[in-house]
Amino acid sequence: MPVSDRYLELAKPVNNWGRWGDEDERGTLNLLDAAAVRRGVDAVVDGRTRTLGIGLSRDGIQSGQIKGRDNPTHSMVWINKAITRDADVFATSDDRIDMGLQAGTHWDSLAHVSRGGLLYNGHPADAITERGATRCGIDKVGPMVSRGVLLDVAAARGRNRLAGTHVVTPEDLDEAADFGKVTIEPGDVVLVRTGQMSLFHEGDREAYAFPAPGLGVNCPAWFHARDVAAVATDNLACEIFPAEHDDLFLPVHLLHLHEMGMLQGQNWDLEGLSEDCADVGRWTFLLSATPEPVVRGIGGPVNPVVTL
Repeated sequence: MPVSDRYLELAKPVNNWGRWGDEDERGTLNLLDAAAVRRGVDAVVDGRTRTLGIGLSRDGIQSGQIKGRDNPTHSMVWINKAITRDADVFATSDDRIDMGLQAGTHWDSLAHVSRGGLLYNGHPADAITERGATRCGIDKVGPMVSRGVLLDVAAARGRNRLAGTHVVTPEDLDEAADFGKVTIEPGDVVLVRTGQMSLFHEGDREAYAFPAPGLGVNCPAWFHARDVAAVATDNLACEIFPAEHDDLFLPVHLLHLHEMGMLQGQNWDLEGLSEDCADVGRWTFLLSATPEPVVRGIGGPVNPVVTL
């Protein structure tokens, strides 16, 4: 099926191919310069910290609707094993975990989607093999430290969470920026709160999944115009799903990862952060969100740390 004219109209204005050279595999992460880091440090006022990752367990966020994204399975390898044959001298315990790399709080790498046989920046899609991504993998990300900005779309609308059919628009993002009294600057990492994570906290994994509110097809142009380095949300797909147009499938994935070269995160727990920001009256902070450097990984588990 040929790509729709609607998609091409959305893609052309935000395409970053060649912007940082023909060999680039990091995309908008190139915007994470020293100024962006210093701006993040300057956002720290009282030093309170919070993690935004959900727990890795069998009772995780996946409900089985996405094949292969199994919740983590934790098992023991050794339990008080006496290495010297005498547990009174030295004993140790070890464990392991098996999980889909996108099962919990994570970043999608630029290798996550392709179109027309190409990844971001024109790298060939067949660079992804059974051994993983030789191009644009999560191991190419490097340190991710910058100023983070919470665009609390739900709170800006006076709600705990948006309706499952709510399409987040540029107007919503503007409203949330005004609500947080913040101006987005180049290199910022933007976190968009829909309130969807509250359903998981309530124990309803099925309702957390789909349908779910999320970013609409016009949001990538908003991020592109402001040179946002990366974006993460508190839902399963980042974008509205099912899509707002029948002729498009996961278009925001393609616009972010394929056209812009901008990482997107999913399943970020923004509930406590929303409360913290409201408490201190600031919606900016220092954000450290470097994914696990899984060599040739398509996704990267992360436990983001915020300092306000």
